Amino acid sequence: MARSLMVQGTGSGVGKTVIVAGLVRVFARWGIKVAPFKAQNMSCSSGITEKGEEMSIAQILQARAAFQKPDSRMNPVLLKPQGERKSEIIVRGKAWSIKEASAYYRDNEFLWEVVRESLDSLMQEYDLLILEGAGSPAEINLRGKDITNMRVALYLQSPVIVVGDIEKGGVFASLYGTWALASEEEKKLMRAFIINKFRGDEEILKPGLQEMEELTGVPVVGVLPYVSLSLVEEDSLLGESSSKDRFSCLRGDFSWEEIDQELDWWSKTLEEYLDIKKIEEIIGL
Repeated sequence: MARSLMVQGTGSGVGKTVIVAGLVRVFARWGIKVAPFKAQNMSCSSGITEKGEEMSIAQILQARAAFQKPDSRMNPVLLKPQGERKSEIIVRGKAWSIKEASAYYRDNEFLWEVVRESLDSLMQEYDLLILEGAGSPAEINLRGKDITNMRVALYLQSPVIVVGDIEKGGVFASLYGTWALASEEEKKLMRAFIINKFRGDEEILKPGLQEMEELTGVPVVGVLPYVSLSLVEEDSLLGESSSKDRFSCLRGDFSWEEIDQELDWWSKTLEEYLDIKKIEEIIGL
């Protein structure tokens, strides 16, 4: 049975996708058989696997980062927006239905079973799963409908790292608020924080990092610098403000060799700025 680690965020666009891609490349380079997983993704960017399955381009990228073939089990539910309130639903790589949000949530338990079966299968096949959440686990209005954040973590009893984006402002409030709104059972799984997209002198942050740990008992295991990546970010908040990444647009001019070079560079950046030994300890490796 595989071990697992879940990367959640204080909100959309904080960098979960690329952090998961970097972490799976770190562990894959160490010789660990690792796979990415995101229960439900909302994205217009998708690709087709060798088996003819459709899945999010982000999980295809993450599979590449892990030196694994993309597999729809890594993204069992894909929502492709068809307007503000309606999405096409892809289940295990196949078109299933087009529904409005209210109707979609009525199918939660069926979709959860699809997620659970995919998880169970991958857990038998791999040594480590790096799981990605969606949006924020602190969206308390959706708590009873969750199939992709804390429900996944609780099902696997997976440790969780919460990522906050300092570029947006209010990162300490966002991290603390995410932790504070969690249930006691969920808080026990929140084992670390990461601050992403930092510019400047980290010494200035240190009092805040210390107080966060004192308030929550959860350590900050790294402050990642603001870097310009061409790797895909799926969150709809990025929109036209994203880095115009060629990978998500699939204009035909991207190169897997270039993507692999960037993944190697990014994974080494994570090793430099994150406390990887602490993360190993959290996972139980």
